[in-house]
Amino acid sequence: MHWRTSFPLGRRALHRSGLRRRGTPRSVARICPIAWRGAGEIFLMAVGWAVLGLLLFYATPAAHAGPFERGLLWRVERQGSSPSYVFGTLHSTDARAVVLPLAVARAFQRSRVFATEVYLSDADEADFFDAMQFDDGTLLAPLLGEAWFERLKRTLGSDAPADEILAHTKPWAALLRVATPGTSTGTTLDRELLAMARARHMSVIGLEALVEQVAAFDAIPLDTQLAILRYALDHRDALQAQVEPTIRAWLERDLKALARINRPIERGDPELARHYALLTRHVVDGRTALMAYRLYLPLKRGGVFVAVGALHLVGAQGLLALLEQQGYRITRIY
Repeated sequence: MHWRTSFPLGRRALHRSGLRRRGTPRSVARICPIAWRGAGEIFLMAVGWAVLGLLLFYATPAAHAGPFERGLLWRVERQGSSPSYVFGTLHSTDARAVVLPLAVARAFQRSRVFATEVYLSDADEADFFDAMQFDDGTLLAPLLGEAWFERLKRTLGSDAPADEILAHTKPWAALLRVATPGTSTGTTLDRELLAMARARHMSVIGLEALVEQVAAFDAIPLDTQLAILRYALDHRDALQAQVEPTIRAWLERDLKALARINRPIERGDPELARHYALLTRHVVDGRTALMAYRLYLPLKRGGVFVAVGALHLVGAQGLLALLEQQGYRITRIY
């Protein structure tokens, strides 16, 4: 099956991610601002919002057409194992997106294992900060262009890190900053579910290691990172304007609507379409395939409650379709 071979993360990818060799200058690490405390938690929210916003902004309506277009909670079962559940979350601190629907709460209570996108260790925050930085002396400004770099600084404003940190930041890390609606430290539904799982003494598994999530971003070709960063700088207001429609679509459990909250790619810009396709392959499709692989054994045992970003559920390459290919019966519950 396709999902079995879609995540070639060996030593080379780990090395590229920057988490195996922590060469960021100590002077840079020491001036890490207070805003980066808890960076792992901010990263989860940033990835969710930034990826969702960017992909919906660039996507054409046909790009995400396919099965499982409506619903957030799905029962996953096959003969010989207890039912499991897959729930599509929104990595948002908006109060409306943190309320746990009753049907979801009931499914959670029936489960013994909680599976989340990334389950961070105490050491991951420092590793994440290192991974955001070039460790070979490369500077962002010459890659991006001096004028674009100055524009990046102006766009981030008070949310920008210290100049020395920004100077060494990788384009994808800068992109997450631009595309994220603020750096709120409020709770998210993912965090609430994790806290509930711990309180119930459930087994907790991460479907990705932080190194794997970072490697997915590092694997995006550099020219694509730069092109999309420039495009996001040019269209930041439109990205921010998508926040409210995105929340409403999620509340209505309309995954198809999530895939249509966009301005289609410029018809005369095939190069931008190419960059978007590469972004989707690395940041959504590849990571979704990895999640399906990691769930193979837990789902065989049953009793698993899976919480991942809703964008990973929809379409022929989505998590639900991949699980269906494994022989599971997928039933919408909510």
